[in-house]
Amino acid sequence: MTTQQAIDWPERYLPGTGDTFVSNEVIVQGVTASRAWRFLVDTFTWESYYDNVADLSFPDGDGPEPADGVRFAFGTFGFPPLDARVVEFLHQPGVQHVEPDLPGGRTRILTQESQFGRPAADLAGQPPTPMLNGHQAWLDGLVRAARGQVAG
Repeated sequence: MTTQQAIDWPERYLPGTGDTFVSNEVIVQGVTASRAWRFLVDTFTWESYYDNVADLSFPDGDGPEPADGVRFAFGTFGFPPLDARVVEFLHQPGVQHVEPDLPGGRTRILTQESQFGRPAADLAGQPPTPMLNGHQAWLDGLVRAARGQVAG
């Protein structure tokens, strides 16, 4: 039996309390959690598998791996680069920290995002929600990258 941990959300970002919240997941066979994690945390690979991100930068000279407090900017959904800050990141650089893969050589990849601000609210008001579709495209690209089907 496999148990899956719930996300311990900071109170301000609890799903449903912001201007938008999206949740997407895939369960794939033949992709290890470690392999998927590599492409997820190396922000410099994002543009190789996800066409809805551009102009990624780290104004404080951080990166490419996210960490608590790191500020970064990126273009998405046609917006000029948006300023973002990592509020909580539970992976330490150089330390392999991923949940075990599922039985049968499967891996669950979950992405959830809670946002505040006018751009997020505008996207949330467009059915189908572009953020939900965008996150699915992100996951699909991440799986392709982890399988070695795109450059990265």
